[in-house]
Amino acid sequence: MATQVARGSGYVTAFKAVAVLNTLAVLVQAVTAGQLMSGGEAGLHGMGAAPVHVLGLAQLVVAVLVWRPGRGAGWPALVSLAVLLLGFVQSMLGGSGAVAAHVPLGMALFGLSVWLLVWAWRR
Repeated sequence: MATQVARGSGYVTAFKAVAVLNTLAVLVQAVTAGQLMSGGEAGLHGMGAAPVHVLGLAQLVVAVLVWRPGRGAGWPALVSLAVLLLGFVQSMLGGSGAVAAHVPLGMALFGLSVWLLVWAWRR
């Protein structure tokens, strides 16, 4: 019942919007990483980390609002926290050249982002 109350709130609408933007930012990072591995330049991929961090933080804030005042599920806030933290770890590993850990964590980051996106938009 509590989740039904949250579904109609403006917090859920905001979460949907942030989840779309965050997932798109992570997807752009995946595309630019593929270009980088094909011999492309690192500029776009390196610059893409900032939007992933900012949108990860925004997603966490809105997920907490869905949970606490919005009376929605709490687990999306925990997953959003994992997305934010993974983004920072990703950035650190990528900057240090640890591609063997950077790539699998990037896939996990994308998977978690899509999971939250699907949850936000399902009926």
